[in-house]
Amino acid sequence: MSRLILVSNRVPQPKERGQLAGGLAVALKEAIAGHETLWFGWSGKTVDQPVPDVHLEEARGVTYATLDLQTDAYEGYYRGFSNGMLWPLLHSRIGLGVFSRSDLSAYMAVNDAFAAALKPLLRQDDIIWIHDYHLIPLGAALRRLGVKARIGFFLHVPFPPMAVYSALPQGDLLLQAFGAYDVIGLQTIEDAGHLNECLAMAGVARRADSYPIGIDPAAFAATARRAQKSPEARRLRESMGDRALILGVDRLDYSKGIPHRFHGYAQLLKRFPEHRNNVTFLQITPVSRGDVAEYRSLRKEMDELVGRINGEHAEFDWVPVRYLTRAVARNVLAGFHREARIGLVTPLRDGMNLVAKEYVAAQDADNPGALILSRFAGAASEMEGAIIINPYDPDEIAEALHMALGLDRESRQARWKTMMSAVQASTAAAWAHSFLQDLENAPA
Repeated sequence: MSRLILVSNRVPQPKERGQLAGGLAVALKEAIAGHETLWFGWSGKTVDQPVPDVHLEEARGVTYATLDLQTDAYEGYYRGFSNGMLWPLLHSRIGLGVFSRSDLSAYMAVNDAFAAALKPLLRQDDIIWIHDYHLIPLGAALRRLGVKARIGFFLHVPFPPMAVYSALPQGDLLLQAFGAYDVIGLQTIEDAGHLNECLAMAGVARRADSYPIGIDPAAFAATARRAQKSPEARRLRESMGDRALILGVDRLDYSKGIPHRFHGYAQLLKRFPEHRNNVTFLQITPVSRGDVAEYRSLRKEMDELVGRINGEHAEFDWVPVRYLTRAVARNVLAGFHREARIGLVTPLRDGMNLVAKEYVAAQDADNPGALILSRFAGAASEMEGAIIINPYDPDEIAEALHMALGLDRESRQARWKTMMSAVQASTAAAWAHSFLQDLENAPA
């Protein structure tokens, strides 16, 4: 069997490698199983002077190869082009994008540096799987160095329609880079279609396909059952009393539609006053990219929204919104998902959204909760039992919350069974197996 080379912007830190914590790492755990694996990427460290040396470590049968980045390169590659331009563009928020040619140059240069550092580690029969928008040009950079191995690329975020993508200056550079890959994967048929349209217009003879990502539902369900007995879950239950729990879990990002769900929740309390003092909304939102102006502005907006809702609706013995901006351990979150009567997931644009699938997997089959899900999440096409909403309409969110709170147990069970079947059919293992099988079968 060929050795698997995983390449991602960040490589799991040593403390994470036992459980492979984090979204991408959790998904790739299934790809690693049964393969000799080298995982290559940025160490997470920045240095003043360029350090070309690759740091090699081994843990649990996986070799981790990491490279430090020079501070200036990091600023242009990561904060500048990747997250300042590509992230908003790919989420169809071009008004938030900031382009500069120097950032684009840094982005291309770091991809070239990654290729130069990775090539000496490669064997002739390796299979290389590159992940996400930070590393779109990496396959082409490896080809220029003479690498003939099979190379696949998976984009975990959405891809916009051609009319939106065309706003990217020198966007053909990235489209041409896709031509180096043997297999190109995206989350949904719609996103693959958008990319294929752009590739065709650019004259690139490659085609992208849909490989919907999933979770390990059996493992997450078992974690949730154990976590329900944890001190944290017990404290949550005791603090809730008889009130129903609405739960939102997202990192702080403008693509997640968090202010929109708060406006919808406020409308629930105004339009359906019978729920006042009978429901509590817990939003867990770890702060990310806190040094970026757009994210500081979003955090300020959230703080003001929470204060306004609580100030207007709270009673002396009830706070409508509980808002946490620190990270909560994944196993603890699993227990919170199981406790929640409603999972509220409202991205304005999302490649898939695994939080929705984790919420479903965590539920008690005998008395499950209900999932309210944005139509703009990739998972929406799979979740027929979810209550699908347009997050731009706060009244639609309010009506969905009211409906979900009124569902009887039989209705919730029927909806949950439909969703759980989809979650079990589209697992992380199935995703990894499907992509790697196509990559292994690609002509050399």
